[in-house]
Amino acid sequence: MNTRVATGLMLASTIALAACSKKAPEELPPPPTETATPAPTAPTGPSVGSQAHFVNAVGQENTVVYFDTDRFNIDAEDQMKLQRQAQYFSQNQQVNFTIEGHADERGTREYNLALGERRANAAKNYLVSIGVPANRIRTVSYGKERPVALGSNEAAWAQNRRAATITIN
Repeated sequence: MNTRVATGLMLASTIALAACSKKAPEELPPPPTETATPAPTAPTGPSVGSQAHFVNAVGQENTVVYFDTDRFNIDAEDQMKLQRQAQYFSQNQQVNFTIEGHADERGTREYNLALGERRANAAKNYLVSIGVPANRIRTVSYGKERPVALGSNEAAWAQNRRAATITIN
């Protein structure tokens, strides 16, 4: 008898549930419209302190100081370039950088390493003299080991006698 009661209750509950089921509406509501919320934009351009950011800010031509043969003096044109760099570094005080000293292929390895060091230090000393803290500037000499122009002529040598500023961040 218990089985009959259980079966009857089950049948009654199934009928009750079927009577409560919802019917689909004859007409569906329109789909939701999307609101025009702009997606968050990622910052465009190079990040502050990167070499690309530095080059964009001061101009490619102002990242390198060129020297005459066997010289390491900072002339008026070089001062203008270094002043542009100093402006950038004063506006971006978290940025540290290296000044790389280079020489052309003529002369001994030792001579060119020493000359590259004097060139890098000349640029550093000028930047320090106009307010850039010395502890943010590292210098390194590559001598004639990293030429930007290959060739044994005055045009190539002139491009290789340089002090190049490279950001570290």
